[in-house]
Amino acid sequence: MRLRMPLTALPILTVAAIALAHANNNKPADTGFTPIFDGKTLTGWHVSAQTGHSRASKNQSGGKWVVEDGAITGSQDIPGNGGIVITDKQYGNFEVALEMKNDFVPDSGLFLRSNEKGQAYQALIDYHKDGNLMGIYGEGLSGGIHVRNFTFKDKVTDIVEVQAPVKLPISPDKWPEFWKHGEWNELRARITGNPPTITTWIKGVKFMEWTDKEKRHQDKGGIALQVHGGGDLTKHFVRYRNIRVKELE
Repeated sequence: MRLRMPLTALPILTVAAIALAHANNNKPADTGFTPIFDGKTLTGWHVSAQTGHSRASKNQSGGKWVVEDGAITGSQDIPGNGGIVITDKQYGNFEVALEMKNDFVPDSGLFLRSNEKGQAYQALIDYHKDGNLMGIYGEGLSGGIHVRNFTFKDKVTDIVEVQAPVKLPISPDKWPEFWKHGEWNELRARITGNPPTITTWIKGVKFMEWTDKEKRHQDKGGIALQVHGGGDLTKHFVRYRNIRVKELE
C-alpha cells in the first residue's frame, strides 16, 4: 500500500531536516587529534607556581598534581594554595579536548595559550555554585573578558540562563539529563587567530563562540589546567583524562 504524505507536513519535515543538519555542522570532528597525556605520568607537562593562585606558598609550589586512575588529578597542596599544570609544548591555533570528572567545589579552568604566570584565555571550568562551564574568561588579561550563557545555582543539577553572544543550547530544565555529574563528560575548546576566535563545546554541543576585538596576548602558549587558590580545597579534587590536541593552520 502506498501512503501519501499530506502537503502540510512537508514544511515541518523541512524545518526539522534543516535543524538536524545545523546541529551536525556545529558538532566538532573527532579526527586529527594527538594525545598529550599518556594516562600514567605527567611527561610533557610541568607544574608552574608563578601564578597568583600560588601565593599561599609564596610561589614555592603550584598545588598538588598527580596521576591517579588514569587521570591528571589536582588539588591544593596546602590550604589556599593552587596553581597550574601546563604543557611543555606551546601551541598557536589548536583544538583541545578532554574528559572531566571534578568534585562540585573546586574552581578550575582550561587555559589556552597560557604562559608560566597563568595569563591566558580560559575556557571556564568553574564547577561550583555561581560558576560556569565553557564560558570564556581573560585570566590575567586586559579588557575584563568574561562571557557565559549560564550560571550554576546551589546544586550541580540547577542552572540559570544568562544572556550571551551564543544562546544557551540546553534549556535549564534539560540540564540534569544532559550533564552527568560523577561521570566522565567531554569538554572541548578551539582557539584560532590573534585577536582570537574561541569556540567551546560540552559533550559535542557548541556552548560558546566569541572573538576578541584586539590583540592582547601572545600568539602561542601552553595548554594548562588550574586549581584555584583561596579557601581550603585540599580535600576537593579536579580530574582530567583523555586529553588530546589537534593543531590547526
